[in-house]
Amino acid sequence: MLLRQPRTVTEAQECMAQGAVPIGGATLVWATWQRDGFPELAMSLRELPEATAVEPESLGAAVVLHRIDDRVPEVLRRAAGSVGTGAVRRTATVGGNLVGSSLRCLLPAALVLDARAEVLGPDRPYETDLAEVMAKRHLLLGLRWRTPVASGYRKQPAEAGGPPPLVVATAVHADSEGRHRLRVAVRDGYDVLSETADCDAGSDEALDALERTDIGGLPAGALDVVREQVADILGPLAAR
Repeated sequence: MLLRQPRTVTEAQECMAQGAVPIGGATLVWATWQRDGFPELAMSLRELPEATAVEPESLGAAVVLHRIDDRVPEVLRRAAGSVGTGAVRRTATVGGNLVGSSLRCLLPAALVLDARAEVLGPDRPYETDLAEVMAKRHLLLGLRWRTPVASGYRKQPAEAGGPPPLVVATAVHADSEGRHRLRVAVRDGYDVLSETADCDAGSDEALDALERTDIGGLPAGALDVVREQVADILGPLAAR
């Protein structure tokens, strides 16, 4: 297998045109390659500046999870810190987790940040939403978002080898007129739900609104965790 490491977007596009298989840490594909054979040409984005940024409002797709620190919002930092073991987090990448994994542990955090994805198309990089990235498995360059007022994250304990653990991510955003919106994303099994509610009137009203959406159809235990997370994030804001 020949591994290319482009240093510019143009070089990355050339690799794509040659049929290079994108890889990050290869944590999700290595066993498959050992069984079925390695690709002739692979491409890593770890030398591409656009894919290696860690900033308050952006995160590159080639960033390994253990590098995600307090430069990014709490919800994203905690989501990355909950993935696998330390050895996995030193190898697995943002892009691999979002596009290559069925668990997509970072997806709830990205959704509540209302993140936009920068992807590399055949002709140019362009911005799109996360739904398109998940559906079409684009080559992800990175994520961008606006800093939230507050954010939070909870991942329930789970047995190894069992069903995916419940994840609840939350974030509060302020608009240009000072009004606040609460975004909640829940991973229940392999499904991810994301909803938004006004939250200036308090947590009870926000929860009432959320429970009239698909989130209200979650199992009782999962809905209890959502209620706790909403209270945790909105309580300190109400006291300001």
